[in-house]
Amino acid sequence: MQRTKFILGGLLILAAVVYLIASSTQASAQYFYTVDEITAKGDSVVGKNLRLSGAVLGDTIQYDADTLTLSFDIAHVSGDNNEIEAQGGLAEVLYQAVNDPSRQRMKVVYVGPKPDLLRGEAQAIMTGTLGNDGVFYADELLLKCPTKYEQAVPEQVSSK
Repeated sequence: MQRTKFILGGLLILAAVVYLIASSTQASAQYFYTVDEITAKGDSVVGKNLRLSGAVLGDTIQYDADTLTLSFDIAHVSGDNNEIEAQGGLAEVLYQAVNDPSRQRMKVVYVGPKPDLLRGEAQAIMTGTLGNDGVFYADELLLKCPTKYEQAVPEQVSSK
């Protein structure tokens, strides 16, 4: 009898730990998307915590130093590392993305200090939410300048 209570208590504790790990992982999960993927999903991703990657269009960068509001547009860049390498590497892919007017584009708004690496043809990797207005509101903004970093875009995580 004593042993049965001990085993049941241990199983309940184990189940609680597994549940806590699973629920916290799902709550903090962020998926990497490209501009094309977010555009295709439309309203189903509005308001969700997302990670987005794209090529910065240099002539769209606007910064208000009083409000620390930064806005710019990004163009679609493939998330497939093999495709990027086949097209000549990240620097070439970013160059092609910003110079191709047929690529999907998305406006980004970020509040914070203007990053030094923000310029045309940089790769922006952002965490934030898509608004009902189609604007991506970034909470975090990371930039990779292709001349400084020759790494590919982040691995894509399949969405649900």
